[in-house]
Amino acid sequence: MALVAARDEEGRVGDAVRALRALPHVAEVVVVADGCQDRTAEEAREAGAKVLVPPCPLGKGRALEGALERLAPAPVYLLVDADTGESAGEAARLLAPVLAGELDCAVGALPPGGGGFGLVRALARLAVRRLTGVELASALSGQRALTSAALQAARPLAPGYGLETAMAVDLLRLGFRVGEVPVRMRHRATGRDLRGFAHRARQALDVLRAVAPRAVGLR
Repeated sequence: MALVAARDEEGRVGDAVRALRALPHVAEVVVVADGCQDRTAEEAREAGAKVLVPPCPLGKGRALEGALERLAPAPVYLLVDADTGESAGEAARLLAPVLAGELDCAVGALPPGGGGFGLVRALARLAVRRLTGVELASALSGQRALTSAALQAARPLAPGYGLETAMAVDLLRLGFRVGEVPVRMRHRATGRDLRGFAHRARQALDVLRAVAPRAVGLR
């Protein structure tokens, strides 16, 4: 099952759904259209996805957690961001080591680039290293494949943009095999304007909120 997080991704989500549906090991694509004010939900549905729309904006982590509560379990999951568009098909590279039994969680390592300064990525990387002793450069990546056992072990998913970092910490602490896999995915870069800085600030705050209870042994 491919689970796609989307917020206002009209013009990209349809391409992402079609690319994922074309993968041989993906039986279903589910798009969680959280807080969308455009045609994201309609476009995803037209492309062949099952679409879930929360009654109010929940944030990424809670929206995906709510979707998992409503969906039948699957043996393997793909978590993909809608803004990857047609490059979402690169998720096949993430599925391969999980289906082969080599990894429990394959994290997509995207090519260098983006509109930010890398500060939030560095924060997530530092948090994982401090809490687990493992260097995971792409701890913030929203593109990953994982077994059902690994996903269940990481639930409930941390709220907001902290879910990926928290998931990495939880799985590594529990002894699951987590590894990075290079993928040629592209996503919509966050600009260096006021809106972009506000987005990165939310990301950083969510990461800190996710790792704080794990740092003091409350999770």
